[in-house]
Amino acid sequence: MRRAIEDLRAFYGEPRGILVRRLLAKRLEDAWGEAEGCDVLGVGYATPWLDAFVGARRVIAAMPAGQGVELWPSAGRNRTLLVDDKRLPFAAGSFDRVLLVHALEEADDPTLLLTEAVRALAPAGRIILAAAARGGMWARAEGTPFGHGRPFTRGQLERLVRAAGLEPTAWSQTLYVPPWTPLMGMADGFEQVGRRIAPGFAGVILLEATRQAYARIRPSGHGARVRVEAGALRPQPATRTPRTGDGVEARREPL
Repeated sequence: MRRAIEDLRAFYGEPRGILVRRLLAKRLEDAWGEAEGCDVLGVGYATPWLDAFVGARRVIAAMPAGQGVELWPSAGRNRTLLVDDKRLPFAAGSFDRVLLVHALEEADDPTLLLTEAVRALAPAGRIILAAAARGGMWARAEGTPFGHGRPFTRGQLERLVRAAGLEPTAWSQTLYVPPWTPLMGMADGFEQVGRRIAPGFAGVILLEATRQAYARIRPSGHGARVRVEAGALRPQPATRTPRTGDGVEARREPL
């Protein structure tokens, strides 16, 4: 059962939620900037981040029926709607960017949900999955949205997007600080240290995928290649190694 919209809205109004908004927003800015000239779809509970795409032509927030929908205060090009996440009400290829937040973890069928999101993705579009990390402490914090449903590993997200016909192109992690309010003020320090010595403690994994692994250049007139810096979504390694005996694909970590 999905978290109710009232619970999600309340969480993102408290100190821990405000911190999550800031840290995820930095990763999304590194990846997509202002989404200049793009049609953007957010699935799950993505409204805390969609307002940052000020260059977008159109922004839609699709909220699953089991969660509920909220009124998005922004006017004009932004819309919210309640959807059946097994059958999204959009024509094929409608969106240049698709963002899934608080979508996969509590979905009855994550594969079907992602397949529907991919159907709505334009041929040269890009999709980011943000999900609770299985090894992080936030996945054990039931007082947060990340402590409900199924958390994921990076390998599980990679297999999920490949099953939907996409190729992973970049990934990142964030939210290394433990989910305890007294530590929120030290979050930036946890981010710097965690990325270097304790990557398994991240609370959130972000994985970007496209239909073509080489499609990493912004459309003409929207800037050069996406810059890859420490903390940004990082390119996937080009080589693959054989699967290990437990079915998890072994992959070299990006530099």
